[in-house]
Amino acid sequence: MGHKVHPTAHRMQVIYTWDSRWFSRLSTYRKKLAEEVLVRDYLQKKFKEAGVDHILVERSPREMVVTLFVGKPGLVIGRGGQGAEEVRKFLNRRLMKSGARVRINVQEIKNPSLSAPVVLGQIAADLEKRIPFRRVMKQTIARVMKAGAQGVKVVLAGRLNGAEIARREKLAQGKIPLQTLRSDVSYSSGFARTIFGSIGIKVWIYKGQVFHRTDLEE
Repeated sequence: MGHKVHPTAHRMQVIYTWDSRWFSRLSTYRKKLAEEVLVRDYLQKKFKEAGVDHILVERSPREMVVTLFVGKPGLVIGRGGQGAEEVRKFLNRRLMKSGARVRINVQEIKNPSLSAPVVLGQIAADLEKRIPFRRVMKQTIARVMKAGAQGVKVVLAGRLNGAEIARREKLAQGKIPLQTLRSDVSYSSGFARTIFGSIGIKVWIYKGQVFHRTDLEE
């Protein structure tokens, strides 16, 4: 039997730190946690096309600071900052029940091709456009390796190209260390909604070794 561990959780506090930073009393913990889950889900869906890498949440008793790390910050900020301001007003009006105010910051990631969540979103978009899955996998791996990755692996599962029987296909290049704690591995899982059903997607990107702990936003 295999024992699967999330690559980021496996290396937590060795080379990564948490992307949710706040403290709460036990009586209000559930309410604040539910608020953060709703905010994260809303932002992930709202800015899906912007290529969200990860979301950092920091809370104080009266404020929630949400920092989005995206590949296309212009789609989040909007013209003159109107896009981010509208989202902030919506979150304060609809989702925040504890009375805390939301503040949104946007930062651009240096190389979107080395971000597994961004790459996964591109794969899902291509599959939903009915592009052949083998072409999508090969083009994705070539683009990631060209960007400077030391290894990449892509796994697709489902009714690929509309086949009657679902199957699992894997394509990899380079190396993907699974147990080395100092290995900087970006991982993401998701799915693409096609007319034949959902296709599961998993992406691993190995960016080299890290010899000191680093915050995710770095």
